[in-house]
Amino acid sequence: MKVLVGMSGGVDSSVAACLLKEAGHDVIGVTMSIWDKTRHYSESLRKDACFSPHEEEDIAEAKSVCALLGIPHHVVDCSEEYKKMVLANFKSEYLAGRTPNPCVKCNATIKFGVLPESAAARGIVFDKFATGHYARLSFNEDLQRYQLRRAVDLKKDQSYFIYRLGQEQLSKILLPLGGFDKESVRKIARKYGLKVSEKPDSQDFYTGDINDILEQKPRVGNFVDKNGCVLGHHNGIWNYTIGQRRGLGISADRPLYVLGLDKDKNEVLVGYAEEGMKCALSAVDLVWQSVAPLTEKSAVRVKVRSAQDPVPAEFEPNGEGCIVRFFEKQKAIAPGQSVVFYDDDDFVLGGGIISGTQDVD
Repeated sequence: MKVLVGMSGGVDSSVAACLLKEAGHDVIGVTMSIWDKTRHYSESLRKDACFSPHEEEDIAEAKSVCALLGIPHHVVDCSEEYKKMVLANFKSEYLAGRTPNPCVKCNATIKFGVLPESAAARGIVFDKFATGHYARLSFNEDLQRYQLRRAVDLKKDQSYFIYRLGQEQLSKILLPLGGFDKESVRKIARKYGLKVSEKPDSQDFYTGDINDILEQKPRVGNFVDKNGCVLGHHNGIWNYTIGQRRGLGISADRPLYVLGLDKDKNEVLVGYAEEGMKCALSAVDLVWQSVAPLTEKSAVRVKVRSAQDPVPAEFEPNGEGCIVRFFEKQKAIAPGQSVVFYDDDDFVLGGGIISGTQDVD
């Protein structure tokens, strides 16, 4: 089978290519270029980011791995599509007082969409597209659906980031690392003599000043508490996210957290940790993966952030999307982020974009 492997220059995608070649497949490496070379960004950017001026180094590392494996390597420029689909969404969501997840957006539209489609359009022939994501994929004969499942290494599981992949996309991909833990992956990289075997994981979407992307002039607004009392001033709500504690510059008897963002008033609501606990959320733009859309109240397990373990909740559909009620209140639920639904066997049922929260019992 001809397999196109999306290679980032990191250890995971490199090992994915190794495993697929070892299994006897005809492997081709491809790396997407997304950096916007037409604009000026912060000069103190670290390398451990997806959107970075250092991508040329990552491309060189991916090319080096391919040379070692004796497989071809291609670079596909996806920068314009990335700008329109990911960066524009990132900007509009932040300015609306929401907190987007650019990695979720990128995976659904660019990495598993534009990249393989562009490669095919260039005449690169392949049967499947593979990446180094930590998640498991299988086909359920009874349901006639492809099903995404959490990785064996739960600490590295990335099913949250690819929950928006549709059935057609899932039918065309391979996820070779779903059954491995991180240390095993690094051992395989050492066995192959890959220089990237100890390379750190990318930690952030972008490590520079967020205003490089948002392009906003300072706009003075107020920090307020739940009673509307002004506690201080800031230079724009887009500099803050729900749950943020550091960098507020407000004196208090104990730590304050960002609880809400009001774009119309340009206000940042702050309060104590317990004031940010929510018992329910609403979500829209639902997608379904392992099952057909749920049409009645159902017990599910949910994640409202990637590093969280799924927690039990009740799913209830409504006209626009759904309501998710927690059995125990959850902290730092941010509109704009994703809520992902799982069953008891760690299969991804589906998910949606958080549109609001509730804190009343």
